[in-house]
Amino acid sequence: MASPTLDFRSHLSETAFAFRGYNVTNLGRTPELLAHAAYGPIVESHLRDASAVCGEVLKRPVDLVARVRAGQETRGLETYAEDIALIVAVELAHVRILEQFFGLSISKSRLTFGYSLGECTALIAAGVYEMADLLRVPLAVASDCAELAREVTLSVLLSRGPVLDLDAVRRLCLEISQEGRGIIDVSTYLSPNSLILMGQNGSLDVFEKRVKDLFAHQVYFRRNLHRWPPIHTPILWQRSIPNRAGLLLQTIPGGFKAPSVPILSMVTGATSYGELNSRELLNQWIDHPQRLWEVIYKVLADGIETVVHLGPEPNLLPAIFHRLSNNLSARTRGRDLGSLGRRTISNLVRRPWLTRLLPSSAVLFRSLFVNHIILEDWLLAEPAKAAA
Repeated sequence: MASPTLDFRSHLSETAFAFRGYNVTNLGRTPELLAHAAYGPIVESHLRDASAVCGEVLKRPVDLVARVRAGQETRGLETYAEDIALIVAVELAHVRILEQFFGLSISKSRLTFGYSLGECTALIAAGVYEMADLLRVPLAVASDCAELAREVTLSVLLSRGPVLDLDAVRRLCLEISQEGRGIIDVSTYLSPNSLILMGQNGSLDVFEKRVKDLFAHQVYFRRNLHRWPPIHTPILWQRSIPNRAGLLLQTIPGGFKAPSVPILSMVTGATSYGELNSRELLNQWIDHPQRLWEVIYKVLADGIETVVHLGPEPNLLPAIFHRLSNNLSARTRGRDLGSLGRRTISNLVRRPWLTRLLPSSAVLFRSLFVNHIILEDWLLAEPAKAAA
C-alpha cells in the first residue's frame, strides 16, 4: 500500500529505492516540486544540467525548466529524448533533496533497482557515473529508437491459469521473425504468467493467432494504443543501436567503481554490478529483456520492508507490487492456505531466517506487508520538516 506520510527514515537498512522508466506521461508533480520554496532550487539545478546535456547531444536548445513550469506533458515520440533527460534529472533531484533536507543517503539503504531507464539513473545515483556522462548514451540513440517505434506495437501476454511456457513463447517469436514480416520478441518478463511483447508491422497479429494453438489453457492478449521505442529487444539491431551505444560507453568517464549501494539489475535479475563490469551490463541492458519478475522476487526475498519509488508519477513498479499483493490477498481468503490465517503468514514472512527455509513461493507473501512510498507525494506532504 502506498503512503505519502509513512516515515521510513529510521529503517533505511530495510528500505529499497526504485527508479522508474519512460512512460507516456512523465511530468507527475514535478511542477509543484519546482515551485516549492525549499526543494525548487535543487529541482531547477538538475533540470538545467540535464537540459545542457540534452541540448548538446541533440544540437538544439532544450529548456526543461521552462517546460516543467509551463506544465507541458510528453507529446508522444516527439519529445522522447527530452523525456529521458527529464526523468533522470527529476529522480536525481529527489535523491539530492533527501540528502540535503532529511539527511538520507541511498547508500545507507539495503538496495536499489530501476526499471528500464531507471537502471541508468540508479548507477548515477550510486556514484558509478556522472549524469553529464551516462545520460549522453540513451540521448544519442533516442532519435533512432523513436523512429523504430513508429512501426512497433506493444502488447501484454497474460495467462490467468498456469504459468507461461517462456521457451515456447520465445520459439514462436523467433519463428515469426524468420518469416520476414517483422521482428517480434519479449521486452519484459512481468511475472510467471505475464510478459510484454514488442512486434513490428503485423508480427503481433500473427503471434496472436498462433499463440492460442500453443497453449491448452486460455491466454489473453492486450495491445497498447501508444507507440513505444523498442528498447530491450533485438529490433534495435536494425539501426545498430547496441553497437553504437557500446562504442559510446567505451569512451565516457567513470565506471571504475562498484555502486555505493547494491543495484539489482534487470539485465541479470541479480546484484551483478562490480568495479569493472558496468559498461558490459549496460550494453546488454539496451537490447536484452527486462527480468522484472526476478528483481521483484529478490526484493521480497531480501526482507525489504519499504520500497521508495522515485521520479515523476511512477506507475509500473508500484502497479506490479500492487497486483501481486491483491492476488495473494485473494488467496488468503480462499481455501488453498488451509488453516493458515493472515497473522500466521505475517509472522512467517517477517522472519528472514525462517523465510529462507520455506518454499520459494512463500516469499511472495511478503508483498502483503511491504510498504510503498511515492516519493514526490511524500516530499510534498512534509514541507515543514523539510524546511527545518
